[in-house]
Amino acid sequence: MADLLTMTDAGLYCEAGDFHIDPWRPVPRAVTTHAHSDHARAGSELYIAAAEGVSLLQHRLPGARVEGLEWGETRTIHGVRVSLHPSGHIRGAAQVRVEHGGEVWVASGDYKREADPTCRPFEVVRCHTFITEATFALPVYRWAGPDAVMADVVSWCQATMASDGCAVLLTYTLGKAQRLLAELAPHLEAPVLVHGAVEPLNALYRAAGVTLASTQLVRDTPVRGGVRGAVVLAPPSAAVPAWLRRLHEPQMAFVSGWMRLRGTRRRRSMDRGFALSDHADWPGLLQTIRETGAQRVLATHGDSAALVRFLAETGLEAAALGAVMPGASDADEDGA
Repeated sequence: MADLLTMTDAGLYCEAGDFHIDPWRPVPRAVTTHAHSDHARAGSELYIAAAEGVSLLQHRLPGARVEGLEWGETRTIHGVRVSLHPSGHIRGAAQVRVEHGGEVWVASGDYKREADPTCRPFEVVRCHTFITEATFALPVYRWAGPDAVMADVVSWCQATMASDGCAVLLTYTLGKAQRLLAELAPHLEAPVLVHGAVEPLNALYRAAGVTLASTQLVRDTPVRGGVRGAVVLAPPSAAVPAWLRRLHEPQMAFVSGWMRLRGTRRRRSMDRGFALSDHADWPGLLQTIRETGAQRVLATHGDSAALVRFLAETGLEAAALGAVMPGASDADEDGA
């Protein structure tokens, strides 16, 4: 039997249903896992996405034709049954379940297993073949509990503010920024100052009923060191002198799973690094693969080779999907 999903020059393709999943080139029908730029590319005729994430996708792809599916709702496309299930990555992020000819495949998109107040938790979907991300697929990547990480973030922010400095949290604009604002809300009285790229996304989350800390745009504050004793949220690209000049003694921290490694923190010249990720760590990947009951695993993104080798040694049929989308995604958006 031919594979239900195959990789083409436009991305992952279901020939039986004539649709793509997260294509990197314009196609007639794109089933889209979530609104990060490495998964949602402009130009397709139709996007099918989780209803919960439609507003984010439309914000990222103005004018796009988007149809929303409720969680678990089945859409039959040329005889292929398609449904979307929460991946726990960011708000509206989905796994794609594809069923045809007695075979069930699940394309995970990006996913995490830790709790997140801004999105639905990961749902285990049983399948024959599981396509898993492998962003952090090395044993060194093991996350501390999110409560412990956030306690460190809050403690660092409070200490920085107490010395009249500005605690600048650099992170991804969609998903991670809102997760931080939700976690910080019970601990801060003053508004969090945010970069202009973050606030429109905050508004979409608030409109959906997600509680975030109050925010104020940095550009609305006085210039030249006028801001003291504040928490500031911005994408990594904002860490330049021209933007930071409004802030008194800014202390810089990067919030990302990449901060698990000390060498990465040193290379980025950060004062602090907090390993809070929107992707599964090594134990989370193995747990998920086991729980799906998949007899075959295809790995994509990240260190696929290491994961495939480990799975093969345990007796599973495993292979690397082997394709990477042309053009790197915006580092301010990829949600690591």
